Amino acid sequence: MTKEIAPKDKVFQTAARLFYQNGYRAIGVDTLAAESGIGKMTLYRHYPSKDDLIVAYLRDSNEIFWRNFEEITKDAPTPREKLLAFFQGLQEYVSAPACYGCPFLNVATEYPETDYPGHQVAIEHKQSVRARFRQLAKDTGAKKPDVLADQLFLLMDGAYMASRMFGAENPAAHLAEAARILIDAALE
Repeated sequence: MTKEIAPKDKVFQTAARLFYQNGYRAIGVDTLAAESGIGKMTLYRHYPSKDDLIVAYLRDSNEIFWRNFEEITKDAPTPREKLLAFFQGLQEYVSAPACYGCPFLNVATEYPETDYPGHQVAIEHKQSVRARFRQLAKDTGAKKPDVLADQLFLLMDGAYMASRMFGAENPAAHLAEAARILIDAALE
């Protein structure tokens, strides 16, 4: 017996898929209602505005990112190997047809106003990623952990944008090797 999906979850799942694939501005409330099969009044009861739905999607994306980060790095015994494992996993992800870039970069490009609620969630996420990279870089013994963290951060976001722009066949095919070169150079 198939369990029926609650209207709020159905709207959220539909919005997550459409926002990620098509962008935030491209998807209106009418499209969300039609694609999810949920009436606009029900949609608005759960999410008073499209901005609220975008923020909910980004917060969920943040949780998924960190769950995946922990899963990918859990067996790596050293901070260096954790960073390498993350970038290997990211290389595989951004080279997959189902990857449409980074939801946080996507929202920041579509809503460049830094006071926009979705942009704020994106900044929070990116700051936490930079902080994790900085801590891991410090734990590796990097001479300049802030520099290494920023280099890795830019490498990550470049890979996400390459995936969004070019699809699965993109320059990020060499991401893990680029990360290894940066990490090892920082340890010399």
